[in-house]
Amino acid sequence: MDEFIPMTSVTSGEGQTVTPDIFCLPIQIVNVCFVGEPKQSSEWVLIDAGMPRSADTIIREAEDRFGPNHPPKAIVLTHGHFDHVGALPELAEQWNVPVYAHELEMPYLTGKSEYPPADPGSDSGLVAKMSPLFPRHGIDLGSHARKLPSDGSIPVMPGWRWIHTPGHTPGHISFFRDADRVLLAGDAFVTVKQESLYKVITQEQELNGPPAYFTPDWQAAWESVKRLEALKPSIAVTGHGLPMSGESLSQGLERLARDFDRISIPRESLYAD
Repeated sequence: MDEFIPMTSVTSGEGQTVTPDIFCLPIQIVNVCFVGEPKQSSEWVLIDAGMPRSADTIIREAEDRFGPNHPPKAIVLTHGHFDHVGALPELAEQWNVPVYAHELEMPYLTGKSEYPPADPGSDSGLVAKMSPLFPRHGIDLGSHARKLPSDGSIPVMPGWRWIHTPGHTPGHISFFRDADRVLLAGDAFVTVKQESLYKVITQEQELNGPPAYFTPDWQAAWESVKRLEALKPSIAVTGHGLPMSGESLSQGLERLARDFDRISIPRESLYAD
């Protein structure tokens, strides 16, 4: 995927250690996560693959953390939107690793389908208004694409499980580790108002539903937030915005699950009922 999107945030390139084995790296307006102890002998996994033209940035960070010539066991995707798979073709080819995703995302990862049109009327923010310019076509990973097991396990991430959190996309998933209640939520909910260019740039923290301009099923999205809130996560790393923990997370997520229709569902849009 080669399209360059000329948007960024003040935190781009400034990674954050969330737990000893989870490192969140913002790339322009989206996060990728490195899961694994930062040492040369560590096995590790990449969660999502950032913006187009970000492969070199991701590879540099991987080599800094895990040493040169030490690729991940796999890349695991929350979903296949352009800002989560931008560097994926290059990374999968260079590292020669499998790419795991939910089976309902496979049509978008094997070149068979494209996502629904963006919804610029979902919000008055400038990012929402620009969204028809964003890529929505699928990519073709060929033999690298793998379906995750249906039992919720992740073959390359012991101790973690995937949770189906559709709405933003049909096969969107989030990842949860029961031992410490860490949640990698993808875009099931985010910690920035992603529709607003000013808030994307400044990364002002606030808990919201999935990016409205690319969310076609709002009732499913609400159910997904309820499902994640019921887990009572201690820390949440989302696809957009800074990691969140403590009372700000628990209270914000409880409020979002309760008032999702008022907080997140657009009053006028292509997809809101």
